Amino acid sequence: MVYCGPMIELTAWEARRDRILVMGILNTTPDSFYEASRVVRRRAAIARALRMVEDGADIVDVGGESTRPGSASIPVQEEMDRVLPVVEGVRKRSDVILSVDTTKAPVAEEALAAGAQIINDVSAMRHDERMGDVVARSGAFVVLMHMLGRPETMQQDPTYADVVEDIHTFLAERIRAALGAGIDERRILVDPGIGFGKTLDHNLALLRNLDRLTDLGRPVLVGLSRKSFLGAILDLPAEERIEGTIAADAIAIVRGASIIRVHDVKEGRRTADVAERLRCHGVASH
Repeated sequence: MVYCGPMIELTAWEARRDRILVMGILNTTPDSFYEASRVVRRRAAIARALRMVEDGADIVDVGGESTRPGSASIPVQEEMDRVLPVVEGVRKRSDVILSVDTTKAPVAEEALAAGAQIINDVSAMRHDERMGDVVARSGAFVVLMHMLGRPETMQQDPTYADVVEDIHTFLAERIRAALGAGIDERRILVDPGIGFGKTLDHNLALLRNLDRLTDLGRPVLVGLSRKSFLGAILDLPAEERIEGTIAADAIAIVRGASIIRVHDVKEGRRTADVAERLRCHGVASH
């Protein structure tokens, strides 16, 4: 099979470089927007992560703080208490790639020491000035995501001159900042931040023009799973947005995404395998 997107270059990932990667979402929070994704007990969270691996996850993304619209930040120690035991427990039982969804350098530092390999920072390392140094010293990967403002305020009348070009410019600047912090370019991933300070039209424009972001030269990660823009289209709650997620993920892959971040790993894996074949064989372009 021909792989048509930017490759993620890490020896441990070599066996996965011939396909779109699937990142499973593991929320160790009591307040994430999709209730079924919340797993607050340590043993249950570890078991959920291992089940994701069985279902085809290449990466498990562990989050201890909700970033849904309107959510507020929690103390560093509370986030550590939610995340670290799960990272440690999964690492003892599996060699799956582990990502931690955090904007806090102390959480990132401890999670990387516990066995995580990716820091998924929704602030693109703007929230904590130490994050760049932590990632650079560890040799970890980092996901730089666009978000307008903060979760508390991001959906309050989001406005852009040109949403695609504005986010392209933002991500290019954050890549330069990461390089300036000493992070290896090959370990930088980008995420347009669908739903993070965007209207329905903004989200659709980003999906339609996702290939514009691939010229940044870094793998593009998208998180579309069960999000509110799908609910706006379908007029359905998060619990009933699986088909919408599958459709949106397929389009994102055809448009150039290298990684999809999903709640439903088995469905995500199947979606990725089919959409990748369509992209690489030019089916979707006809």
